[in-house]
Amino acid sequence: MNRRIVILVVLGLLSNPFISFSQDSIPAAKDLSEEKELRFQQFFFKALSEKSITNYDKAIKNLEHCNEILPNNLSVLFEFSKNYLLLNKTFEAKEYIRKALIQKPNNIWMLSHLVEVHKKERDFKSAIEIQQKIVKMDSSKRDDLVYLFLQDRDYPRAVALMNILESENGLSRNLRNLKSSLEKRRPNLVEEKNPTDLKGLVERFKNDTSSFSILKAILEKADKEDKETLSKYSEEAISLFPAQPFVYLMRGKSLNYQKAYKKALTILQNGIDFVIDNTNLEATFYEEMANAYLGMKNATKATEFKNRAKKLRSIK
Repeated sequence: MNRRIVILVVLGLLSNPFISFSQDSIPAAKDLSEEKELRFQQFFFKALSEKSITNYDKAIKNLEHCNEILPNNLSVLFEFSKNYLLLNKTFEAKEYIRKALIQKPNNIWMLSHLVEVHKKERDFKSAIEIQQKIVKMDSSKRDDLVYLFLQDRDYPRAVALMNILESENGLSRNLRNLKSSLEKRRPNLVEEKNPTDLKGLVERFKNDTSSFSILKAILEKADKEDKETLSKYSEEAISLFPAQPFVYLMRGKSLNYQKAYKKALTILQNGIDFVIDNTNLEATFYEEMANAYLGMKNATKATEFKNRAKKLRSIK
């Protein structure tokens, strides 16, 4: 078999409407001799072909040949897991997708497949945990998280997330109908739809990590009520919203509370660069920098930054 035949096989498969490929389905067989590479491709495409006509056992046998030629190839591991799931062998499906995720832990396609494995096992809590990770990377996947909450009979969290989606005009017609039906059957859920206490805000944010407004409310409330929560969420906030000056300010405050003054000053200096046309916020940054300098026993610098803040606050 030569490269020309492989190309014909590929074209034949791509022209078949019953065979679908994802961006992770075609492996790159690196560091192989030409003969081994051709054999690898032959077995791999045969596996895809067998899967497309529901011959999952035969697909797995071809994948085993692939694995002998090139062990632990990402796409082969993914295809193993898909076929085992289609055979309702969830233990094997889980083992292979976990091996694949070790190589590429943030691959949304593979994480979504793991969610399907957990759903097959009716392990909705594990599925929710993975889906929340997906939502952090792609907020458009929140609908799927709602359905998982509903399947887990976690109605308060389902309604809380639906309320967030509704406020953003992102609630589908199906979910609107589900929400209405759910609230009619469980009217107490309506009262809990927008909790404003710190615990409730944290729960809402877990359901929607793309919401800066909820995170901002958490940081403001935690600053007054719970310094440990402030430390945790101010650190996470910078990675989630790196262009928002407010998160740097709150991280700087948290570090000052922890007496990590040098780190606080570095964070505050980085964050102030994002402040544009907001003299009050800029002044607050200078005040927090002054606190850091005081902690470092540098009274001269502390006074300098306090005066900068006063000057800005006097501007009308």
